[in-house]
Amino acid sequence: MSDSSSSLSRNPWAWVPSLYFAQGLPYVVVMTLSVIMYKNLGLSNTDIALYTSWLYLPWVIKPLWSPLVELFHTKRAWIWALQFLIGAALALVALTIPGPKAFQMTLAVFWLMAFASASHDIAADGFYLLALPQRSQAAFVGVRSTFYRLANIGGQGGLVYLAGELQERSGSVQTAWSLVFGLMAAAFVLLGCFHLALLPRPTADTPGAGRRAAGGLMTEFLRVFAEFFRKPGISISIGFLLLYRFPEAQLLKLATPFLLDSAEQGGLALSTKQVGIAYGTVGLIALTLGGLLGGWIISRVGLKRALWPLVLAMHVPNVIFLLLALTMPGHLALISAGLAVEQFGYGLGFTAYLMYMILVADGPHKTAHYAICTGFMALGMMVPGMWSGWLQQQLGYTLFFAWVLVATLPSLAMTALIRVPAEFGKKEDPA
Repeated sequence: MSDSSSSLSRNPWAWVPSLYFAQGLPYVVVMTLSVIMYKNLGLSNTDIALYTSWLYLPWVIKPLWSPLVELFHTKRAWIWALQFLIGAALALVALTIPGPKAFQMTLAVFWLMAFASASHDIAADGFYLLALPQRSQAAFVGVRSTFYRLANIGGQGGLVYLAGELQERSGSVQTAWSLVFGLMAAAFVLLGCFHLALLPRPTADTPGAGRRAAGGLMTEFLRVFAEFFRKPGISISIGFLLLYRFPEAQLLKLATPFLLDSAEQGGLALSTKQVGIAYGTVGLIALTLGGLLGGWIISRVGLKRALWPLVLAMHVPNVIFLLLALTMPGHLALISAGLAVEQFGYGLGFTAYLMYMILVADGPHKTAHYAICTGFMALGMMVPGMWSGWLQQQLGYTLFFAWVLVATLPSLAMTALIRVPAEFGKKEDPA
């Protein structure tokens, strides 16, 4: 496959890290920081899992408007404009936390932020596919995953720790989280300014709508979708996208509540600051290293040879949570080490998933088709997450984590069914 955007005005290291840091931050805010904040505010696990899982919906349905991003204006323009909008949404969260009906108001703003973030994902992923030739995409998939995870570390680690520190100093959960969101708003506006000035301008990043009559827009829109569903073996691919993260979708929603809940509730009774250290910093650093190693492995041996080792690396370490629930260790270092092992494996396995989405999306409408892939990924995270809080409260943490291990079976079955070209993803592959 040739790529007309192979002539770049800037080295990818100058923009890939910051672009995927900016992509990761609002996602971790909506999907993770909201969980911790609502737990601090006293909501039940059932309510937290249900309402925050609904926030996946914009990522599920984003394929419905992804062709519009491809047809109207450049992806570069979409990127920086949406970053300013996300910054404004973060500021709104900071303002609404201390007010009346904080839960309803913040949830509404999280919905706005989720739609803006999902649209930003479409533009950023499309920009990545246009601005790098395919032989570089495998090498940089680990880099993009790494800086996406660094955003997670900054948000789920540093900012959660800061929220815990501010809670202790101010004595107010509302004040602490309001200050944290205000800080994020300022940081995101700065990221928007950076990308407005410094993103490259690949020749392939041109809007398509200007060359089409308005009456033909819907025809083009439907054609892009139809081409995706006509891809060979697409039903198996969709099944893989939906079920690969089936166990993780349930685990992720209950991981931080498990760490924060008291021993009487079956949790590990960590403070907010300790969660920021153990899960948000140590764990995510391990996840980042796993993502880097996974990208390097795929670039060396190809996705086909790496697939099963990376899949097993992702799912087997989920046993760590079951062991933590059974043994209830009281030492932060031991808990952090266990989380690091689990997250390192997750980083390895998720890199394989990213590369498979690139394979499925390959073609003349790779931006829209990649967005469709991520929509199925989000659906696979949303639905299991919605019932996970209720299920945990029915089973308790120990039996819930045992169920998560059983839930790996559909993922393994779909992995056995997909087909990957022998040399796909290898750095030296010119195709």
